[in-house]
Amino acid sequence: MNGNPFLGVLFHWLGGLASGSFYVPYKGVRKWSWEVYWLVGGVFSWIVCPWILASLMTNDLIGVLRQQSLATLGWTYLFGAMWGIGGLTFGLTMRYLGMSLGMGVALGYCAAFGTLLPPIFKIFIPSVPVPETIMQIAATRPGMITLGGVAVCLLGIGIAALAGLTKEKEMPAEEKKKSIAEFSFSKGMVVATFSGIMSACFAFALTASNPIGDASAAAGTSVLWTGLPKLCVVLSGGFTTNFIWCVFLNLKNKTGYQYFSRTVHSPIPNPSAQKAAPVSDNRVPVLSNYLFSALAGTTWYFQFFFYTMGETQMGRFGFASWTLHMASIIIFSTMWGWYFREWKGSSKKVHALIATGILALILSTIIIGYGTWVRGQTGV
Repeated sequence: MNGNPFLGVLFHWLGGLASGSFYVPYKGVRKWSWEVYWLVGGVFSWIVCPWILASLMTNDLIGVLRQQSLATLGWTYLFGAMWGIGGLTFGLTMRYLGMSLGMGVALGYCAAFGTLLPPIFKIFIPSVPVPETIMQIAATRPGMITLGGVAVCLLGIGIAALAGLTKEKEMPAEEKKKSIAEFSFSKGMVVATFSGIMSACFAFALTASNPIGDASAAAGTSVLWTGLPKLCVVLSGGFTTNFIWCVFLNLKNKTGYQYFSRTVHSPIPNPSAQKAAPVSDNRVPVLSNYLFSALAGTTWYFQFFFYTMGETQMGRFGFASWTLHMASIIIFSTMWGWYFREWKGSSKKVHALIATGILALILSTIIIGYGTWVRGQTGV
């Protein structure tokens, strides 16, 4: 099936909007530690939403999963768990660099590794479940157009990161911390690099889980929804690593009581998302914290809900889906960064750089969509 690449790009943009926006509800959480609201949101991201929506929108979910080989389930789960480690440090990246710069740097690595490595690996490991090697893709005109779009995307990400570096050099520490309480470029870059590389494992997990999508289609599920059962396994792996780490922090920081307590018993160890409040006010808005965390987690999940829909429309160049996803996330997260005034006080040079980077990312999505469309028209 050739699909509809422009519809695929639209779905990827919707997924990017969800991912670029998911951290916003967390800003409404009060007097909870990071590990508490991250785990509460994660339960909705990795368990509740994937299983409910896959059960409602696909046929015979349990039967489809039961018929999979141990290798398919094992590799999908393992790559999901490795991605989960990247997801953990992704939260730290937001704390140290802010939404716009943090996502730009981390997702730059994620886009490069997640997009290009599967077709590169197929050269050396023919069993890798992608249609073609990178050389076969590059040998055709549509493939060259699509790879050109990937290159433009990576260029745009690099320009966005350069804007952040320039901002770091220009602005005094006091000004940066007005918008990002724990801003630290050096810490943030180390964490973002690690996060981006590990987060690319999600792309490998989706590739390894292709037999699950095929089985779902064979069970009568509409092609548009065949990616949803994949997410149940991938995100279970991500939940495992996040759960272990958050519980460890609950024990280490003695914050486990916060899931149920209406009062603060001890200082919050990591107050980056907390707003200033009177010292004497120990009341915790437990219900609103759960609601904001659930909203954040559900919003996060919808990035891959739309991602799997977009992937079904990309045809032979489904490998470029990851680049489109990363580019759209950076576009929308940067917009949120402007809204929250993370770039306030920056020079005209910085604003010009970030605007150029965003334009390059938008152009890259158009080029990739066009390359996929050419493939559908020519069949080459």
